[in-house]
Amino acid sequence: MRVDRIVKAAVEALEDIKGRDIVVLNVVKLTAMFDRVIIATGDSTRQVRSLAENVQAKVREKGGAVQGMEGLQTSEWVLIDLGTVIVHVMLPTVRAHYNLEELWTARPAERKTRKRATTEVEADADTGA
Repeated sequence: MRVDRIVKAAVEALEDIKGRDIVVLNVVKLTAMFDRVIIATGDSTRQVRSLAENVQAKVREKGGAVQGMEGLQTSEWVLIDLGTVIVHVMLPTVRAHYNLEELWTARPAERKTRKRATTEVEADADTGA
């Protein structure tokens, strides 16, 4: 199944169960493991579980394969592995804490700049400046 069809099926499944703040990230240039990351929020553990199970059912219904699913036991953060697409369904507090959008959109140059700025601050502290 093509990536765009998997994404469409997953997003529709999330929208069916009223998933909030659905974001689709193209991560082709960041990793060779998968092409897209979808992140969505559910308001309760029951909704997170329902969202994840609906994604699994809809993707299979459309002919896609579900490689695995993790996190259903607690349903605070469920990861659905669809091969070329990874879906994260989270409670709002978990999503805010891990901030995956920033992780998957930060460019290496930005990370170096942040690290360099921290190093400069530490160097200034060492010299008493």
